[in-house]
Amino acid sequence: MIRGPHHAPLHRRLIDALYEEAMLLADEARSYFDEPDRGDRGGLDPFVRVAFSCESLKLTTRLMHVIAWLLTQKAVLAGEINADDAAKPSHRLGTAARTEEAMLDALPTKARGLVEASIDLHRRLSHIEQALLTPARATSPALSMQIRLGLAL
Repeated sequence: MIRGPHHAPLHRRLIDALYEEAMLLADEARSYFDEPDRGDRGGLDPFVRVAFSCESLKLTTRLMHVIAWLLTQKAVLAGEINADDAAKPSHRLGTAARTEEAMLDALPTKARGLVEASIDLHRRLSHIEQALLTPARATSPALSMQIRLGLAL
């Protein structure tokens, strides 16, 4: 178990499931965006084609941050680094470039779905990280339940 400053446990199963999700998403995104003669890309307006390329880079960067953070959490679970070291800025979840809604709407359905999935995964991990780094303001059963629910989401 990982324990943040508020002592809420973060279980290995959660980290493993999120890591598996991130790796599957990365593999799916790689195979989709790396196909050179993809019909989705070829039929796009030149401006949208540039946005398509930019969003693929943002998605890749977002997933790199996610996977690096999850690997850090796995290292904590394995006892390779301590939780205090994992909380240092160099091990924190990196920020993700913002995706404009208008650009997202212009992308092909598959690309849009992959981008949205990466945004959602990064957002969920950001909430988990924040919960781990935020000291508990009080120790009450209600607060404890709230923290556990937050980590589960």
